[in-house]
Amino acid sequence: MSINSFGHLFRVTTWGESHGPALGATVDGCPPGVEIDESMIQHWLDRRRPGQNRYTTQRREADQVRILSGVFEGHTTGTPVQLMIENTDQRSKDYGDIKDKFRPGHADITYWQKYGIRDYRGGGRSSARETASRVAAGGLAREAIRALAPDVQITGYMVQMGAQAIDRTRFDWAQIEANPFWAPDAEAARTWADYLDDLRKSGNSVGAIIEVVARGVPAGLGAPVYGKLDTDLAAAMMSINAVKGVEIGEGMSAAMLTGEANADEIFMGQGGPRYSSNHAGGILGGISTGQDIVVRFAVKPTSSILTTRKTITRTGEETEIVTRGRHDPCVGIRAVPVGEAMMACVILDHMLLHRGQVGENRGKIG
Repeated sequence: MSINSFGHLFRVTTWGESHGPALGATVDGCPPGVEIDESMIQHWLDRRRPGQNRYTTQRREADQVRILSGVFEGHTTGTPVQLMIENTDQRSKDYGDIKDKFRPGHADITYWQKYGIRDYRGGGRSSARETASRVAAGGLAREAIRALAPDVQITGYMVQMGAQAIDRTRFDWAQIEANPFWAPDAEAARTWADYLDDLRKSGNSVGAIIEVVARGVPAGLGAPVYGKLDTDLAAAMMSINAVKGVEIGEGMSAAMLTGEANADEIFMGQGGPRYSSNHAGGILGGISTGQDIVVRFAVKPTSSILTTRKTITRTGEETEIVTRGRHDPCVGIRAVPVGEAMMACVILDHMLLHRGQVGENRGKIG
C-alpha cells in the first residue's frame, strides 16, 4: 500500500493501524530551531482524544505522544521527527463476527477488492484512528508556523449537524471551546445535544459540516496552476476519513451568485489592500490574498451503526450485519481538530515553498 505521505517541503508520512500496537507520523522538512516538546503536541491530541464525553466513541485512549527523533534540547534539529502514539484500549474481539462480511459504507469491500487482504479489526489502516497521527503532525506544524508567522491563528468549528445549521448572526468565537461540538452558536449546541442523544440511544448516526479558518495568513502563499494553495487544502481535507465534500470560501453557493455579487471589491487601506467581502475564501488564482482562508468539509454519518443492514460475504453470499463496538454517533465532532491539523500542515508547507522560491513578496502596492 503506497502513498501514505502528503506535503511538499513539510512532508508527513503516517503509519500504523487502529488495533496495532501503535501508530504515528514521520515528519520530514520541519525547519530546525523550532521550540517543541511532547506537551505542546499533546495539547492538540487531547482535543481529538476519544471517550471524553457521551457524544463520542467510548474507546479509552490516552493518545500519549512520544517524540523519538528530530528534537534535541527542546528544539527541532531539521532531521525527521518521529512521533509515536501507543494503542492501549483495543477490543479486537468486537469485530470477530464480521471478519468475513463487508460493512456497508466502510472501506472493507474496496480494500479487499484492491489488495486481497483486509484488517477487519476496526478497519485497520482505513480507521479514523489514523487521524491521531495527523493531529500530532499538525501540532508540530503549528509551532513552526508560530515561529515563522506568529499572527496566524487556525480555528475549526462545526457549522452543521445533519440538517441543523448554526445561526451565523449568533456566531461567537468564545463559544467554540465551551461546548462538546466546537459550535460557535450556543443555542445550536444545546439543540444538537438533545438530537444526538436520541440518535446515540437508537444506535444511529448523523453527518456534519466543519469549517476551518486560518486568520492572519500573509498574502502570496500558493502558486499558479498545479501548486495552488486551495488545491492542496482541498486534497488535505478530502483525505480525512469520512469526508465527502470540500468547499473554499463561498464554495458551491458561488454557482447561485452573479458576477457582481461574487466579486470581492478591493480598496486601499492603511496597511495595504482591503476587501469588501470574502467570497473567495482568502485565495485568488491559487494564491492567498491576506484575508481569512475559509475551508468547509462535509463528513458523512458514521457507517458503524446498530441497525441491521444487508451485505455480502467474501464468498459472495448475501447476509445481514450489525456493527457492534464503540463508535462516534457523529464523527464530525472529532473531525474538527483533524481539520485544523490539516490546515496547519498545508499552510506551513506553502510558507516553506514560498520562502524557498520567492523569499518575500516582490509586488509592492502603494
